[in-house]
Amino acid sequence: MSFFSYIIWDVNPNVFSWSEIPRWYGLLFASGFLISQQIMFYLYRKEGKPEKDVETLTIFMIVATVIGARLGHVFFYEPDKYLANPLDILKIWEGGLASHGAAFGILFGLWLYTKYDIRIKFFWIIKGLLGIPVGGSAKKIVRPGQNYFQVVDRIVIVVALTGCLIRMGNFMNSEIYGLPTHSEQGVLFSKNVEQVFITDSSPIEELGIEKDNTREMSSNGYVPVVLNLKFKDQPNVLTKESLDRYLTGRFTSITENYSYVNEHISLGDTNVLEYDLNEKNGIFEAQISAYGIVRHPTQFYEAFTCLLLFLLLFFLWTRKKENTPSGLLLGLFLIILFGLRFVHELFKENQVSFEDGMALNMGQILSIPLILAGVFIFVRALREKPMTDKVGH
Repeated sequence: MSFFSYIIWDVNPNVFSWSEIPRWYGLLFASGFLISQQIMFYLYRKEGKPEKDVETLTIFMIVATVIGARLGHVFFYEPDKYLANPLDILKIWEGGLASHGAAFGILFGLWLYTKYDIRIKFFWIIKGLLGIPVGGSAKKIVRPGQNYFQVVDRIVIVVALTGCLIRMGNFMNSEIYGLPTHSEQGVLFSKNVEQVFITDSSPIEELGIEKDNTREMSSNGYVPVVLNLKFKDQPNVLTKESLDRYLTGRFTSITENYSYVNEHISLGDTNVLEYDLNEKNGIFEAQISAYGIVRHPTQFYEAFTCLLLFLLLFFLWTRKKENTPSGLLLGLFLIILFGLRFVHELFKENQVSFEDGMALNMGQILSIPLILAGVFIFVRALREKPMTDKVGH
């Protein structure tokens, strides 16, 4: 086993083990907007622009991101499902957000922001940090020093950081993971396995997975692991004979046929369950020899590249601030983010089955026009003189 060996990722997606609310994904998602708002206050203050506009801008960003991401998933990935049951589109808590849809939503939402003066009245819970909109008005306006590209150039800085936090939320949730590495490098996502087997109707009380250094990797590149099972304290129901039948029957069937399990655990080339069943203090325990399917942690890949992109864009902004060529940061953002997204998709599982027969998956197809748009905007920005505030301040 190499020094840089895989890790077994079994972090609880809930922040507190005793409650399903909040979840890490939601917490990181919300934190992205809260932190971004504070950074936007800083950018506007340094450029001498009205900081009060950031409050309105934040509302536009939240609404545009959520609606765009949701509709992106609906129309790009599962249109048949949602068009047959339109009310399900509103069930965002069931999952289904697409980053490409969020990108389109943000670009459109910011266009609206630059065309209309939106005054939002807030009830502040934490002044300048967390507030609840309680009213407002809207009228057409031209915002001095805030044309479309100037606004988007600043927004993409914080969007990159928010994207980093959202992808870390996906990592904490053990979702949107990558293809098997067929090696010892990567991540074994074990939480889904535990959630399948530990239910009210299951005889299993606890399930843990640990590395097994006494065996070699399987012929298809899966790593040896031991599943440690502790059964419920039901002496009148659970016997050695009944548990033998369960392990060789129901347990084996679930392991082989349930995608939430067989995407992470394999019984090996023979598909024959090898286990030891013992009784300790009236409670049965089992140690099962199996193989773990180590995968690319693509959520972490994307989070890391988003963080680097945030640092790059912020650094470029610090060089010229309000004199940054209009569209320069947006062009770079689209080229780098979606160029890397195209590459990341090579290591990711397809999200829906219709992608399996495609030369390029949906994520790659949707990235291409955004990359091309980024190239056009970037070249256009380089050809222009550095922006100065022509309206004056």
